[in-house]
Amino acid sequence: MKILVAEDEKRMNRALCEILRQEGYDVDSVENGGDALSYIESGIYDLILLDVMMPKMNGFDVARKARNMGILTPIIMLTAKSELDDKVEGLDSGADDYLTKPFMAKELLARVRAHLRRGVPTNDGSLTYDDLILDVKNAVLRCANGNSVRLGEKELKIMEYLIANQGRVLTREQLAVKIWGFESEAEYNNVEVYMSFARKKLAFVGSKCEIKAVRGVGYELRCKDV
Repeated sequence: MKILVAEDEKRMNRALCEILRQEGYDVDSVENGGDALSYIESGIYDLILLDVMMPKMNGFDVARKARNMGILTPIIMLTAKSELDDKVEGLDSGADDYLTKPFMAKELLARVRAHLRRGVPTNDGSLTYDDLILDVKNAVLRCANGNSVRLGEKELKIMEYLIANQGRVLTREQLAVKIWGFESEAEYNNVEVYMSFARKKLAFVGSKCEIKAVRGVGYELRCKDV
């Protein structure tokens, strides 16, 4: 697995690279946002660790530009900012996760492993998980058994977010912000309604994957035989 570390503080950059290499990852590193975006454009990375405060271009802008180019590589934002608005901006700019500095190496590695287990984008931009193929461009959910179904806008966003974070429980707050946006007045029951729709589409195509509700927390996509 190949990881890009974008961090302008030299000692932190070296430490992150060393931690990851000791775990067997192939690591490249850059120290400014401009170089980070250039490297990301190559499309060769399986994961990106992206600092927020960098010269030339901040991490929010790097993530936003990468997503606008259609790059789906998982991004973990590294930030010294712990305010809710900063975290929301990071997620809205295209990051999949964030770590607030200082953090423990053990937590960093756990986050890295979780995101590397996510659905891997195919050459045509689809996302896959077990017997599912999500054609994001055409809003179609397919199953390995040959069945398929078209998804509505919100159903598509929900399935895309769940597949990209398979094995991870997503809170109702995360889902509401990701699907409806931070400024939306969507309530948690909106999430439940559209989760019900998404479950029905999974059942229609005959997938062995299911959306499990974790009481008091949120939802997780998992395979029934796992």
